[in-house]
Amino acid sequence: MELPGVAVLEHLGSRSQSLIFGSIEGLMCEIRLWPDGSAVSAALKKGNYRQLWGHWPQSYLEALCRARGLVSWLNQNRFCGVCGNAMEACTIEPARRCPVCGFKAYPRISPICIGLVLKGRELLLARSSHFPPGVYSALAGYIEAGESVEDCLCREIREEAGIEIRNIRWFGSQAWPYPCSLMMGFFAEYAGGVLVAQEREIESIGWFAPEKLPLLPHPSTIAFQMIDSACHHLLSR
Repeated sequence: MELPGVAVLEHLGSRSQSLIFGSIEGLMCEIRLWPDGSAVSAALKKGNYRQLWGHWPQSYLEALCRARGLVSWLNQNRFCGVCGNAMEACTIEPARRCPVCGFKAYPRISPICIGLVLKGRELLLARSSHFPPGVYSALAGYIEAGESVEDCLCREIREEAGIEIRNIRWFGSQAWPYPCSLMMGFFAEYAGGVLVAQEREIESIGWFAPEKLPLLPHPSTIAFQMIDSACHHLLSR
């Protein structure tokens, strides 16, 4: 799956918005938006971010991730949230500005905590109904207003699994374009409680040894990388 050329894009007509947001190996990266109802060329095919893993260079995937978040920001800030007037693009910074009241809207990121809980040699994994068939992953959830990262992780694990955790340790982060999230990964240790899956959120949950893991998320995901790292550590003991 490749990016369309200029000739194909010309068939879409006049764009309603555009935004240059960086470069890759000297090539300019530009977002182009067309009005709703624009005729789509037969030469274009709708792609899925997950389908591009392993097919596109990492730099292209990172650019697509950023573009997805910026498109969401542009669409959600056409009008001022304070006075309702049309917003304009700022020329000196990545922001949308209201020419009437001066309100500025910057691209926003929604932070998510994902935690891999360990109990001895076992890993806590669960599956949601929106996962691909058979796939299990670590538990995750959005940080709420006024909540610390650690508080969020403890709350999410408690709500979705019914247990308490301790000794939270940082793993890493990954931009997640659905549409503009940041996944922050942590390891934690089981501290007590009985494992109970949250209704409506968790379809199945359990403790898994490294030798008996279920199907896992794609290797490009931070969830897989956390599980893989934990298993290597456990198996090397």
